[in-house]
Amino acid sequence: MEINKLHHQESKSLSSHSSIEVTTTVNHSVDNNLITDEYQQETHSVSDTSPLQLHSLLPSHHAFRFISLSAQVFLYYLTCGYLLELLFTLEGFKYTSWFLACYQFFIYSILSFIQIGFTGLSQRKASYRSYLILAILTVGSMGLSIHSVGYLNYPTQLMFKCCKLIPVLIGGIIIQKKRFNRYDVAATFCMSIGLIFFTLADSKVGLNFNAYGVIIVCLALVADAIIGNYQEKVMKTYHVSNVELIFYSFTFGFLLILLGLLVTNNLFSSIAFWNKHPLSTYGYALILSIFGYLGIDVVLNLIKEYGALICVTVTTCRKAITIILSFTLFSKPFVIDYVWSGLIVVLGIYLNVYSRNQIAFNSKISSYTNRLLSLFR
Repeated sequence: MEINKLHHQESKSLSSHSSIEVTTTVNHSVDNNLITDEYQQETHSVSDTSPLQLHSLLPSHHAFRFISLSAQVFLYYLTCGYLLELLFTLEGFKYTSWFLACYQFFIYSILSFIQIGFTGLSQRKASYRSYLILAILTVGSMGLSIHSVGYLNYPTQLMFKCCKLIPVLIGGIIIQKKRFNRYDVAATFCMSIGLIFFTLADSKVGLNFNAYGVIIVCLALVADAIIGNYQEKVMKTYHVSNVELIFYSFTFGFLLILLGLLVTNNLFSSIAFWNKHPLSTYGYALILSIFGYLGIDVVLNLIKEYGALICVTVTTCRKAITIILSFTLFSKPFVIDYVWSGLIVVLGIYLNVYSRNQIAFNSKISSYTNRLLSLFR
């Protein structure tokens, strides 16, 4: 009972600060900014009763269930990261990045509509105004995140997406006059220092680096910081289900991006470019969208059943492998600065998780320590 209670406390703490991460690739990120563009889109469940949870018949303590969830996290998000970066290797693709966002929003709308059929929802609960505001924030978070990939080294963009705590803390101090504990301050400091040196490493080796890209990804982080709180407010006020929230926010977001593409005269030029490379654009983007959508539910289940520490460990390993694969598969120059600056950011992530779940984490650390010591007795 005590263990279940601790897991519940962790899950509640993380989910109350999350945003839709889907993207990952898109945004895919979970906690007040921890688990990222998986959890950004992080972590609202794709559905309340997903028909795709192959692991759902197994009890949570079953080893294969944990392996299954972790394997799905790696499968979905490693594939998403690879495909997203692969798309941007096409010459001129970055000028169609908003069309990719529009395409993804459309796919998410279709998938969530299908999910509504499984859940049996028939009536909208929240106001259109609430969903319009949420859609604008989602476009800012997910759309700007995708757009930034065209101007930044992908591992650098991924590191930025891990550091949503920074705008949350700054905004909380300036706007709401909040007081943060020493672990949050230390986490923000670590993330800031790690990002600075990771970005400087890009400049040192001459990788794809652009100040405009940094500004864009920072704006995406700001949207991430706002969207989690607003999602929570809408869900509590109107008692909205996850699938309804996703359906309306992405449907309205799709219409907003489509309107923007028409106004800026980029819609037809983007379609013309994609039609020249149909498999490498429509095909890859479709897989990216489906996997990103499915990944959200897996991350949420991982948090609910195994707690914050385990989930952060799995997703941090996933991001580390994503970065390694990015350097390996896309032939980027590498310097040791990437390693130690990345480790500083990881330290900041764990400090932030610990600050939200100190009681539960201390209990787990004590339990693991006792088990380890018992092996040597």
